[in-house]
Amino acid sequence: MVTLFSFSLSWNEILIFFFAATLIGMAKTGVHGAGMMAVPLLAAVFGGQISSGILLPVICLADAMAVWYYHRHASWHHLRKLFPWAALGTVLGTLVGGMIDDGIFKIIMAVVIIGSVITMLWLNRGHQKDIPDFAWFAILIGIVAGFVSMVGNLAGPLMAVYFLSMRLPKDEYIGTTAWFFMVMNWFKVPFHVWGWHTINLDTFLLDLTTLPFIAFGAYAGIVIVKHLKEHVYRWFIIIMTLVAAVFMLI
Repeated sequence: MVTLFSFSLSWNEILIFFFAATLIGMAKTGVHGAGMMAVPLLAAVFGGQISSGILLPVICLADAMAVWYYHRHASWHHLRKLFPWAALGTVLGTLVGGMIDDGIFKIIMAVVIIGSVITMLWLNRGHQKDIPDFAWFAILIGIVAGFVSMVGNLAGPLMAVYFLSMRLPKDEYIGTTAWFFMVMNWFKVPFHVWGWHTINLDTFLLDLTTLPFIAFGAYAGIVIVKHLKEHVYRWFIIIMTLVAAVFMLI
């Protein structure tokens, strides 16, 4: 066992932690399904709610890298409709999330991922001109994404559903997603610090050790995405999310 800032971890757990940070870096620069695999990895090491607090600063650092690279590509038309409702969902998640045990938490994660995959597959049945740009759709996605993001950093598949359904081009899709999560994840930090008490100096210092792995993952994600055409990338996101869903149920 190795002690890192009050955490006693085995070498295997440390490797899992760094590997998860690499996946988060990749996810934020376009390989979104990779991030979903990081959530259960950290939940297995630290437990459900504690892992969400440990993971959040890692995600915030990765968000900053993604926005730095893709900051010119964002659809603010969609973001403005989502932010208020996602903030509401975050507050609801703060109030209710503390009463959810790890078992229920894992069930919620699995249901959300599987539901997102089914929805994305339905959206790709050939309805290329059907863009559900309705107010109720943005409200629903925003609230649920904020709630699930607060409870377990699991809004990725939901936002993939929303932005894929808007038929955003590849770079605009990644840039819009990057801006959305950077704003929302930094918004969540005070709730974790003073509400759930899952972020403190020790967890933050532990997270700083992952910086090189986040940067490597972010660079790898950029390289991978550059070599994928628009339609290939769309199916890549769907397949990666499906892999994450299966991984959660193992």
